Amino acid sequence: MTDHSEPGPEPAADGGSAEADASASSAGDAVAESDTATEAETDSESEPEPDAETPEAAGGTDPVGSGVGTVCDPADGGPASVVHGPRSADPVEPIEAVDPDEADFSEPRWYLNRELSALSFQKRVLHEAMDPRNPLLERTRFLGLFTKNVDEFCMKRVGGLKQQMAGEVSDLTPDGRTPEEQWRLALETLRELFERQDACYREVVRESLPEIGIEIVRHDDLPTAVRDALRAHFKAEILPTLTPLTFDPAHPFPFISNLSLSLAVRTRRQGEEPKFSRVKIPENQPRLLEVDRILADSDLDSDSEAATLDADAGGAADDDGTDRFVFLEEVIAANLDLLFPNVEVLDWSTFRVTRNAEVRRNEEVAEGLIEMIEGVLRDRRFATVVRLEVSADMPDEVRSLLMAQLDLDEREVFEREPPLNLRHVSRLTDLDRPEHSVSPWTPQPHPRFVGVDDDETDRDVFDVIRDDDVLVHHPYHSFEKTVQAFLSEAARDDDVLAIKAAIYRTSRDSKVIESLIEAARNGKQVAVMVELKARFDEENNLRWVERLEEEGIHVAYGTIGLKTHSKTALVVRREDDGVQLYSHIGTGNYHAETAKGYVDLGLMTHDADVGHDLTRLFNFFTGHSFHEEYRKLLVAPGTLRQGLVERIRAEAEHARNGDGGRIVAKMNALEDPDIVAELYRAARAGVDIDLIVRDICRLRPGVAGVTDTVTVRSVVGRFLEHSRIFYFGGGTSADADATDGGDPQYFIGSADWMTRNLDRRVEAVTPIEDPEIEAELESLLERYLADDRKAWLMRPDGSYVQRRPDPDADPRNVQAELMRRADASADASRDRSPSFRPNAGPETTD
Repeated sequence: MTDHSEPGPEPAADGGSAEADASASSAGDAVAESDTATEAETDSESEPEPDAETPEAAGGTDPVGSGVGTVCDPADGGPASVVHGPRSADPVEPIEAVDPDEADFSEPRWYLNRELSALSFQKRVLHEAMDPRNPLLERTRFLGLFTKNVDEFCMKRVGGLKQQMAGEVSDLTPDGRTPEEQWRLALETLRELFERQDACYREVVRESLPEIGIEIVRHDDLPTAVRDALRAHFKAEILPTLTPLTFDPAHPFPFISNLSLSLAVRTRRQGEEPKFSRVKIPENQPRLLEVDRILADSDLDSDSEAATLDADAGGAADDDGTDRFVFLEEVIAANLDLLFPNVEVLDWSTFRVTRNAEVRRNEEVAEGLIEMIEGVLRDRRFATVVRLEVSADMPDEVRSLLMAQLDLDEREVFEREPPLNLRHVSRLTDLDRPEHSVSPWTPQPHPRFVGVDDDETDRDVFDVIRDDDVLVHHPYHSFEKTVQAFLSEAARDDDVLAIKAAIYRTSRDSKVIESLIEAARNGKQVAVMVELKARFDEENNLRWVERLEEEGIHVAYGTIGLKTHSKTALVVRREDDGVQLYSHIGTGNYHAETAKGYVDLGLMTHDADVGHDLTRLFNFFTGHSFHEEYRKLLVAPGTLRQGLVERIRAEAEHARNGDGGRIVAKMNALEDPDIVAELYRAARAGVDIDLIVRDICRLRPGVAGVTDTVTVRSVVGRFLEHSRIFYFGGGTSADADATDGGDPQYFIGSADWMTRNLDRRVEAVTPIEDPEIEAELESLLERYLADDRKAWLMRPDGSYVQRRPDPDADPRNVQAELMRRADASADASRDRSPSFRPNAGPETTD
């Protein structure tokens, strides 16, 4: 595998580091290099290089780095270094030149902070919304993605820190910080990010979208006739759903639900003191009201009134194609006299509350996991408030009242320019503006499955898998025509005896679950492991548990003390040569919708040893057993950690012996301190290490004398990078082909290199032994390492810099390349005769 390590990132566009889940921009956009990891991605053009190459030169004085890093400033349409200054609470000393032999990897200075690394990822996500080189509607989509991601960060991570503070936890993180220090730094960083998001909203939504015929209008700017139509709509459709809750001696302070948007209204009767009321913005009403649809349904149809609207409010859709919307809260606020008759409405403002999601119960004392999860869902609804967002126009008296009643510190209050909660602006991306959107993508058939179940071929899914292992790659390959087809076929096949599956997350209308139910009805033995503790999917998973049990299916709910995160399925089939085992081991969930936007891999195999290992794993799920030995799989919490450590150390030994030493690992997060320390030691021994880490990364690359041979990059694109691939050279040098000596090993699976995945979750990682699939994985990793449009390189201080394409070469965008290849492969397969069986792996050329 070619060595793509670089002496240092170009001083090109700087972009914040971070973590979360994103996918973003245009598939074939030929002008960009920005990267975001959340659920979307976008492109960034080249821009004149900033004057400063380093954080210090750029004006920052944080030699250690907060892990938040740099971002691209949209000013003048291009990237510029924007570096965080020193953190007064940072206890870590800078890493200067060190004697490699004297380096002590137990010292906090060697580890970046997890929370700040996560926020650094969110900064890259926000950059995609700020970048003027991205299509306008894609930028709008990123505004909504950023809000969603940060909401979850506040619920989980800020909530967890506040919970630790309340419990007086004083343990230090690997980077040497207390919970309170992390809490303060996280809130400081969030405040800066929110200011940038508000400015981005003004630029993108308020200023730029009207240029392409999409306008969010202010209610008070509309002509009288239109406001009358909206008032009539309010009376008929909205008013009956509202419930004002007033706070006074006769009424307690109202309960504010998590992430709900509310109006804070002050009213007064003559001679009385003002009173506070909360009006919840109904979540079952459209947040963005379509002005022209409401007008069309109203009595406003005269040409003169429409002309007035066109002149005063930017034009009617019927006249110039403009789609116009108004926020629901503005319509409610404009009609508060109908909700509070016969009193004076003094003022109104908006606010939004975020509650802690890190609520847990002791599994050891719970009567059952179902009862425990139901209790967690109830507790979460009433959990501690960890963030309050208020509109900038909120009166001080109302702000003080909310802080007192919600028991909040001033640091937990974020003053925002309205509108609050920008999740809903993402719906604007559904409007028909193809020239300002990314091209639509449809997952393609896998070449190996073309012609399956065709009358002319008389071949089924099991014939294909038995011939050779199959690697499926979503969203380039269709989930429905690969994994779903595998389970559907098993449910109907008369020779199938049993099906077993581990479900972590799945859709509300899951065809995977329906296939398992069909299999049970067809008399097959079906066992399903449904993880009830999958955060934010607990309620959905509970519903599926009830449905499965109603069908008489064996259901395991989880494992005490562990969370089952493996993505595995096993089919037991009677054939002429005896009972055979067919296995699927993946990196992503059995979720048809996320498979359209998440990048994941899955291995379908007839390997008897892998099937034997999955049989043991499913027996652990349903029975009272725990196997510590597996033939081929690396399983957490049993063998995975030790298996990784042994292979990292083996590469270090190869390097010391002059036999190369090579590691390439792609994952979502690198957080476990012990694994990071092992990588430091391997790098010090001379191992060439390329890490493709979407978001959280504790390791510092490029430290002189220690990690000179390490690169860390984050690729974020249109699709959320979610696959995990681990390559160990086995004595193969970085600049040699895999065939030039050595014993290289490839693995894929569900586990990131995080403590929780290695020690507190059930994970399954499988070796890849098919030579064609090994070649495919090598090709994939080469593409990721060559990406210079969607990749960000990490620097020793934890900041990131965007890679820039060579001006004399075509940009490399891994996701765009894989989409083009999937299209070409599908076209070629369709042109072949139905009986033609393509090679085992996808084509490796564009």
